[in-house]
Amino acid sequence: MNTHHYDVVVIGAGLSGIGTACQITSQHPGKTIAVLERRERLGGTWDLFKYPGIRSDSDMFTFGYKFRPWVDYKVLAPGAAIRDYIADTAAEHGIDEKIHYGLKIVSADWSSNDARWTVTAEREATGETVEYTAGFLVSATGYYNHDAGFLPTFPGSEDFQGQQVHPQHWPEDLDYAGKKVVVIGSGATAVTLVPSMAGTAGHVTMLQRSPSYIFAVPAFDKISAVLNKFLPEKLVIQLARKRNIAIQRYIFLACKRWPAMMRKFLLSHVQKQVGADVDMAHFTPNYMPWDERLCAVPDGDLFKALKAGDASVVTDHIETFTETGIRLKSGQVLEADIIVTATGLQLQVLGGLKLTVDGVPRELHNGMTYKAVLVENVPNFSWIFGYTNAPWTLKSDIAGEYLCRLLQHMDENGYVAATPHDSDDSALDEGIFGSLQSGYLQRGKAIIPRQGAAGPWKVAMDYAHDCKVLQDDPIDDGALHFETQRPALAKVG
Repeated sequence: MNTHHYDVVVIGAGLSGIGTACQITSQHPGKTIAVLERRERLGGTWDLFKYPGIRSDSDMFTFGYKFRPWVDYKVLAPGAAIRDYIADTAAEHGIDEKIHYGLKIVSADWSSNDARWTVTAEREATGETVEYTAGFLVSATGYYNHDAGFLPTFPGSEDFQGQQVHPQHWPEDLDYAGKKVVVIGSGATAVTLVPSMAGTAGHVTMLQRSPSYIFAVPAFDKISAVLNKFLPEKLVIQLARKRNIAIQRYIFLACKRWPAMMRKFLLSHVQKQVGADVDMAHFTPNYMPWDERLCAVPDGDLFKALKAGDASVVTDHIETFTETGIRLKSGQVLEADIIVTATGLQLQVLGGLKLTVDGVPRELHNGMTYKAVLVENVPNFSWIFGYTNAPWTLKSDIAGEYLCRLLQHMDENGYVAATPHDSDDSALDEGIFGSLQSGYLQRGKAIIPRQGAAGPWKVAMDYAHDCKVLQDDPIDDGALHFETQRPALAKVG
């Protein structure tokens, strides 16, 4: 069995993993680092998903890395462009040469005696087992199962004679030109797919059980483009980033403080977009804004497709699939050549690996998250998890900064291990997602870490708050316990 030792091992070569690896390499050039990736290409989500129109659902000035700003005035970028951006960032920092591809991570065990992790991986192409040891382990695998999306059991689905497609595994050769397409779902994926397929398909129907809040955003940042005629591009990007962070936070807080007023505002916005001929019942959710994420559509492309007659929305429940489509509980029948099940993700933590400490299993849901970066009672371990109410990368960026500060503190004091401990009985029976009610989040509540009532155990989902906590607050806060004794480590090749 081959064994390789590194100071830091990062699992996952997606947006978070590459960003974190770049930050650590930049701040700690003397440390050895490896990025382990199951797929044969980097990019994570942005390499996996191939469905038509795949794009960010956050503006790119805040979704891009702080340390390597996104330079383009297109607000919501296509998936391929984001994947290229991740690849370019990796190459710029030399991380592209430190990625080990084709490795399914099976387990990770911390040894207190050796003060190191042993990560066991399977090289999927050959079945070979490979081991990596590391002083610090970072999981940047995201929060969903890359092997399979969530697919409810639909009665009669085996009777349907057309094609059934899940967006997570989109056939690149799928021909939908001139065909009748039904997209099941009302979330970010569905509202992206419908206008992207409309016009090429014969007709696209978005079939939803209940509506989501949908908000049109500009496809192009005209303000920044004009400012760039008078100001340096770097300054323009900084201003746009600060502006967008503030706007996003204000909208979220306004929705929580004045839900009825914001509901009225969001629905009036949709009404103006769709016009008088579209039934607003299809766009009037039965929950308040930001109980689930808002869905952004660039330049209102979904609404334009509806007004043009290329697409339609049906709100109903499925009674059964038929040979030629779907029969609804209302009795309406939707004819379809292709059914796209945009029914969401399956949550999965740590990419499914088995985590142990001195051979004893550690389930993440039994512990709390510390500063939403480390995990209670697990030494030298971080699970990078972004925001659910703001662009993901805002959090993964400052989580990476915190890890760099932590590693520096450990080096300066000769510490070999850092472990969060709760001595105040802070734990709540509440996961890190808080009050968000999205289906995929609710389905995964039983497997995610909990949060605490206060202090480093409470998950704020607030960028300004987290900047202070992760960038400025002391590393040694009493809740993070350090080990100073360095045992004799066996040399590995």
